[in-house]
Amino acid sequence: MPQPGVVAYTTSWCSDCHRSKRILASRGVEFVEIDIERAAGAEAAMRGLNGGSGKVPTILLGGEVLVEPTDRDLEAALDRWLV
Repeated sequence: MPQPGVVAYTTSWCSDCHRSKRILASRGVEFVEIDIERAAGAEAAMRGLNGGSGKVPTILLGGEVLVEPTDRDLEAALDRWLV
């Protein structure tokens, strides 16, 4: 089932990004992935959401912003959001 409002700001080389994307996929969450090194203006947009941090992944999950979340933090946010 598609869930609107999930955006993952990532890079291709980031192992934490790959891990977070696997968790989202395993929970059946459809998301928009934005590679901040490829999409013009994406890094600035990401920094605007997360208080200026350059850390990836930054995940926008239904209005909540997760910056470099641990597996546990991402799972907990998904549990809150997917009710």
